[in-house]
Amino acid sequence: MPAQTLTRTAKRLAVTVAAVAATLGFCSTAADASVYSSCTMSRCDAARSADSTWESLGYPGSRGWYDWPGGDCNFAGGTYSNREGELPAGHPYQEFDVYPRACGAARDAYRIVVDMSTGAVWFSPDHYSNFYRL
Repeated sequence: MPAQTLTRTAKRLAVTVAAVAATLGFCSTAADASVYSSCTMSRCDAARSADSTWESLGYPGSRGWYDWPGGDCNFAGGTYSNREGELPAGHPYQEFDVYPRACGAARDAYRIVVDMSTGAVWFSPDHYSNFYRL
């Protein structure tokens, strides 16, 4: 097989593996994250609703499951470290799941990240690969 074909095949394989891993929540491509100044996609409304509920709960700082309206639970992830520097540096961040589920159930990739010093909120529909300002 020619070297050029191998290179294309290797690139396709790497992209496919990264996409599957990110979808399953095994990794994040945060180093290549994009940050957007607004959020207009369909899931932004769910993120805004989750933010409103988390705010009413006082944005709990401890990791764990919290009772959610309607009888489900939702997970507060605790500190978001911003290691890749996607969001403004030097700010304390907390992460929260968007979609409620049964307590202890598997988590999905949808998160909101709250800047605890400014109150700014970002929605990440893909486990920190992209951030949309709410």
